[in-house]
Amino acid sequence: MPAEFVLRGAQVVEPDHMPCALDLLIQDGKIAGRLTPDTPVDASIPVLRADGLHAFPGLIDAHVHFGFGEKITEYSTETVYAAQGGFTSILGYFLNNESYADVYEREQEYARARCHVDYGFHFSVANEEHVRDMPAYVNRYGVTSFKYFMNFKGEEGRYLGLDGTDDGYFYDLLKMAGTLPGVKIVCHTENIEIVNRLRRRAQSIEQPTLKDWANAKPPFTEAESCVRAMYFAEQLGAHLYIPHLSTRMALDEVRRWRSRYPHIHVETCPHYLTHDDDSTLGSMGKANPPFRSKDDVEAMWEGLRDGSIDVVASDHVPRKRSTKERPFWLASQGFPGTATILPVLLSEGYHKGRLSLQRVAELLSRAPAQIFGMMPRKGTLQTGADADITLVDLERSRTVRAEELGSYSDYSLYDGWTLKGWPVRTIVRGETVMQDGKIMGEPGYGQYLARPLVS
Repeated sequence: MPAEFVLRGAQVVEPDHMPCALDLLIQDGKIAGRLTPDTPVDASIPVLRADGLHAFPGLIDAHVHFGFGEKITEYSTETVYAAQGGFTSILGYFLNNESYADVYEREQEYARARCHVDYGFHFSVANEEHVRDMPAYVNRYGVTSFKYFMNFKGEEGRYLGLDGTDDGYFYDLLKMAGTLPGVKIVCHTENIEIVNRLRRRAQSIEQPTLKDWANAKPPFTEAESCVRAMYFAEQLGAHLYIPHLSTRMALDEVRRWRSRYPHIHVETCPHYLTHDDDSTLGSMGKANPPFRSKDDVEAMWEGLRDGSIDVVASDHVPRKRSTKERPFWLASQGFPGTATILPVLLSEGYHKGRLSLQRVAELLSRAPAQIFGMMPRKGTLQTGADADITLVDLERSRTVRAEELGSYSDYSLYDGWTLKGWPVRTIVRGETVMQDGKIMGEPGYGQYLARPLVS
């Protein structure tokens, strides 16, 4: 696309007001102007028509996992997948015991040449060196979010090469984070001591189901850990982000705690909006947290509506179907998800009267940008921001077929589902990277997102 053009005819969707007709002037990859419809511009400036479409600020998936696909090519396949879903930026997690100085350099070699959309990193902290070096990670690499697994005690994280930690380590981590205003600690909340006992008992069940998996990780094990994490964060002045929240019990605790300590952010995932523990998917539906009750599913929709849930993100894991088709207790956890987030929120949310378009823009654009230090560059269509735009046909119905979406993974939870409302064009910094399901441009266009430290 030309370096300068005008996007005309779209209804612009932003969190603070109803969708409205607005033309956008794009220059050198930035939003250079917000124009009333059909405002005259220089005749030499090309026009991109978007009549009948809605223009969202470029979508951001704040919860993607790297390292579970094909190592050399995953930055290409998974950013193709993101672009197919209308996502212009992703934030990916690394789970390592080694120094992230080494991880960062190695992964950047892969990513720079392959990414189709902009990308940033979260580092998972698992040893004393990681805590000690957090200020350096922030200053050198612009990484301002760090994940801690409350469940990785003893041998629980060994399959990922992570040492076991304890509450003393968690205390020191949050104490360090409290000295770095704006740093977010992403905290997987799970009481593994209780889960271990319940899981051992459940493993004697001859034909386990997803309800048995859910019963091994009941809502209490999520909610109790949320309370402890929030208490620690309050005492130590740390900013906490709770990913993949899945239960009414935990959400109610978050609501109560925010009245005394505001620096708590919450994410849920699409599968906790569409699947419950009566699902017959078997091991294909195995996730952590597990699918929950129908009441918990309704609670997640309530949290999206009332603002107590800030972000929807995928928890995308690009494993192959073969890793799921194993004996139930050995099957891998997680599944691909980025490309279907927006269609799920539009089809199951907007078209069913559960969510406004403005709220979708908040959940997928502005909130993740604000929380993770990407504003005002990302998450907005205000003048001066990157020209990241997701053009959406709200009336388009499409049947999900994993093979059409480009991930290394070869299945989707939504295979065969017909969803209404799909992105038809993904624009990153003024360049179209996806149009009508076709990937445009070359790998390596995506830029690394170093995030400044902001309070």
